[in-house]
Parts: sequence; C-alpha cells; structure tokens
Amino acid sequence: MVDVYHSIEKTQTATRFSFMRLPFTLLLVFISLLSKANEVEMADVMRSNGKIYVVVSVLLAILIGLIVYLISIDRKLSRLEKELKQK
Repeated sequence: MVDVYHSIEKTQTATRFSFMRLPFTLLLVFISLLSKANEVEMADVMRSNGKIYVVVSVLLAILIGLIVYLISIDRKLSRLEKELKQK
C-alpha cells in the first residue's frame, strides 16, 4: 500500500513540474509567433477585415476551457489522494 502512495506522489511531483513548464513554453511559442507576424500576409488581411478578433476569441475560449479542465482534474486528484491517505 505504501508503494502505491509513493508512486502517486512521484507522479504528482512530475505533473506539477510539467505544469510549471507549460506557461513558460506557451510564452515562448507566443513570442515566436509574434516575431513572425510581420511576415504573414494572411494576418494583415484578417486584421483589416476584423476577423482576427474572432480567431483570437476562439483561441482564448479554447485556452480557458483547457485551463478550467486541468484545474478540475487537479482538484479531483487531490481529493482522491486525501481519501487514499486516510484509508
């Protein structure tokens, strides 16, 4: 039973470490996309038509949905770990 708890604890530590790297990775991707934005004609066309705001809003909705989903999974996992620890 102790081995299972240590296995879950190691997995949780690895997950927390990967979640800490996620914002940094997203920031780097966003910066690289911004640096290339001057070269893309499609972005200029979309910006002039006003469609870029639709694209940005859809991307933000997807990102917010993923973040909420990850937070809910983390809470459920924490609750299960507490139950396992109490048994």
